[in-house]
Amino acid sequence: MNNYLHNFVYYFNVGILLFAIFIMSSYVILALISIRAMSYYLKRHSFVDYNIILPSNLAPAITLIAPAYNEGKTIEENVRSLLSLHYNNYEVIIVNDGSKDNSIDLLVKTYQLKKVDFIFSPAIKTKPIKGIYKSENPAFKKLIVVDKVNGGKSDALNVGINISSNPYIACIDVDCVLEQDALLKMIKPFMEESDIRVIASGGVVRIANSCIVKSGRLIKVNIPDKFLPRVQVLEYIRAFLLGRMAWSKLDGLLLISGAFGMFDKEVVIKCGGYDHKTVGEDMELVVRMRRYMVEKNERYKVTFIPDPLCWTEAPDNYKILGSQRNRWTRGTMETLWIHRKMLLNPKYKFLGMISFPYWLIFEYLAPIIEFLGIIISFFLALFGLVNWKFFLLLLLFVYAFAIMFSLLSLLTEEYTFHQYSLKSDFAKLIMIAILEPLFFHPYIVYSAIKGNIHKARGVKGWGVMVRSGFDKAKAG
Repeated sequence: MNNYLHNFVYYFNVGILLFAIFIMSSYVILALISIRAMSYYLKRHSFVDYNIILPSNLAPAITLIAPAYNEGKTIEENVRSLLSLHYNNYEVIIVNDGSKDNSIDLLVKTYQLKKVDFIFSPAIKTKPIKGIYKSENPAFKKLIVVDKVNGGKSDALNVGINISSNPYIACIDVDCVLEQDALLKMIKPFMEESDIRVIASGGVVRIANSCIVKSGRLIKVNIPDKFLPRVQVLEYIRAFLLGRMAWSKLDGLLLISGAFGMFDKEVVIKCGGYDHKTVGEDMELVVRMRRYMVEKNERYKVTFIPDPLCWTEAPDNYKILGSQRNRWTRGTMETLWIHRKMLLNPKYKFLGMISFPYWLIFEYLAPIIEFLGIIISFFLALFGLVNWKFFLLLLLFVYAFAIMFSLLSLLTEEYTFHQYSLKSDFAKLIMIAILEPLFFHPYIVYSAIKGNIHKARGVKGWGVMVRSGFDKAKAG
């Protein structure tokens, strides 16, 4: 019996070490690919004048779609932001998804809205629409507001797709603030390719907590005052600059952030729009679009823009953060299960052989493996079977790597987009890099485990996401 236990301990230690080395190596490889791709992007676009697109009659028409549910605290400011973007040929559709607050009343009053008869052909089945509004003020001629029965974010986005009149749609969370040239930069990949179809494009999302926002525009970038939003600044820099940039380069990107993404509307409609049965509708749609193009034997591309294009309010307390990460886990599980046919399927090439397995192991299973490792280590310690020297060295190794990788992401940000210009800001982010593995990461693992449990119990829905509002984030 003792031999079996000692063999188990030996193979357990080896397995944990190999898993740690494997995941760390993958992070380093992706980071190196990202840095090289970003360097090429910056050199290529350093002398590009995006304003040339502005007056052009050839500039593609875009529809911005923003679902809104109980967003009364920020709705006026956010709509103003969307209406003031530097792009000539676009419309804005705000879909009020059965809000229980005063969102629709604020919009009607602020933007002088009037209910109109609006003719359209619904390509995607949705919940009923209660009314469509347009402004009597010519200054807001780009704005369309839809009031509908509550059906969730996916249903609201599908309503916006049905009503949109343009070939490209940009889906955005209404609480986000876009950079003024966001549409100019996002549409460029769609215009550049002639022999291959760009079906979707994503951009970098940054944290707006404590930033100065005035008249719907980001005036000054600040490091968040609170710990949780501040650590998410580091998390987002790492994920977007050293992760998604690499997957885009490798043509293996599975996710475009629901906060801001642009799509070819024709392909979205052919794929059936957003799936209202999943809470990970953004990831699921991208995977379904890619799968559709492969199965139709059509050449296509999904691109990623490393410029900071979109700023969003991050959760500032553990309850809301846990609810968000719980939902992300359930959404990932649902997408991977729906499209399980792609796993290790050579028909889908890099997507099926590398991207899908990577997402399964390192994005979905990693928190479960980590949690089980902790539980097993605890029981081994109870029976005195832990090799403490090995255990402590492994912990130190993982902790040191986490800090080094975070510092690499900060240096990448510093030498590329340099959004946080003060030395004190950089010092604060270094401190966060030291604290994150101890005080943030364990809670993320806990939330992921909770998401798995909730999924097994059949829990559905988005959970709680309460906005503080930009007026409490030093809004001007």
